[in-house]
Amino acid sequence: MEVLLLGTGAADGWPNPFCSCVSCSDAARRGEIRGQTAALVDDVLLLDCGPEAPRAAVRYGRTLANVRHILLTHAHADHLGPQALLFRSWIEGCGELEVIGPADALDTCRPWVGPGDPVRFVPVEPGARIAVGEYDVRVLPARHKVFRDGDAVLYDVTGPGGSRLLWACDTGPWPQEWFRAVRDAQFDAVFLEETFGDRSELSDGHLGLAEFGAMVDGLRGVGAVTAETDVVAVHLGHHNPDIGSLRNRLQQFGARAGSDGEAVHVGGGSAAAAHRTLVLGGVRSGKSRYAEDMLAAHRTVTYVATGGTREGDSEWAERVALHRERRPDSWSTIETVDVADVLRTATDPLLIDCLGTWLTGRLDRHGVWEGGDLGPVRSDMEDLLAAWRECAVPVVAVSNEVGSGVVPATSSGRLFRDLLGRLNATVAEVSESAVLVVAGIPLILK
Repeated sequence: MEVLLLGTGAADGWPNPFCSCVSCSDAARRGEIRGQTAALVDDVLLLDCGPEAPRAAVRYGRTLANVRHILLTHAHADHLGPQALLFRSWIEGCGELEVIGPADALDTCRPWVGPGDPVRFVPVEPGARIAVGEYDVRVLPARHKVFRDGDAVLYDVTGPGGSRLLWACDTGPWPQEWFRAVRDAQFDAVFLEETFGDRSELSDGHLGLAEFGAMVDGLRGVGAVTAETDVVAVHLGHHNPDIGSLRNRLQQFGARAGSDGEAVHVGGGSAAAAHRTLVLGGVRSGKSRYAEDMLAAHRTVTYVATGGTREGDSEWAERVALHRERRPDSWSTIETVDVADVLRTATDPLLIDCLGTWLTGRLDRHGVWEGGDLGPVRSDMEDLLAAWRECAVPVVAVSNEVGSGVVPATSSGRLFRDLLGRLNATVAEVSESAVLVVAGIPLILK
């Protein structure tokens, strides 16, 4: 299953538009703007549908025209924007739609559906098991309510290929007996709310960091979460610490923060999201540190130093050592120019630093500076791009932004600028996201 995260924020998103706290200011500075939590599965199934979700789908290049099922967890306004049903009715040929959820949530939807609209409502309660198209769905209890106990639920969803996810948004801590419902589930992915950070006293219907950890431990204790499960924190709000600190805290639970627009591939032998990001920036812009922060939540990451080894170059060795010191001990380092092979065989997330150095190595290897043919270099670039597309793990590549300076004075400089500019553009085109870092400040391009 592919799960596109349309939003990963709490009801008020993160940052809260009216707040200037440290957490919100940090999120805004980083350009990590989270909308209300919802997800699109395989382009046919919506997990919750708050008022921001339909526009988010368009923003991330998807259409909702093929959606045939909506699973609603409850009737709170950030999870249920019933006006979407009206907007859908204005389009001819959208086909039948099945809306599934607690009875109170469905009652909220009914006034937005015309008498001739092909919309079917299916009320469910905890303990139910239903077929939803090609998906097998178990309805689980949530420690959360709108008006009364039982009017909010969670979903255990198994896809047609056998991959399995838990959509656990919103809920407070589960009592021990509830974990029996997911014993030995061995979820490929768990999307678990984490709303309040260290302010869990604000509500017992949500999780703070301590309760999030306890939930993960409970799921792990019954075999629902395994070493292969991708545990993704969603419904994140500004009561959390800054995102860098939050990623470190979540890592202690074997979890990571989800990101808006992230496509999580559930099952298929990979517990992590196959998500490609290009980080651009000038010299000493902070691009490498930003790229490292993006992968900080992963326990194991392979850092690919594309310059290879440089025997006898003490300055280069010192720079490599400084980079290693600021990375977690659990990360490994490969010094290689054969980046395409690494992309094709990786089983852990990758950080490639950087494409400019890699391209320089290709030009050196093929003797271009001495008048050699550019054909082999272009073949290497095409091979790298193909491997980038095929990469099955999260990967972040750092590259130099070379299009903003003066025209290089030498023909070799102009050649390098042109080739790297083309490489950056093609990599960005097939990436889910691209970021430009200027003076340490990220600007989200895509």
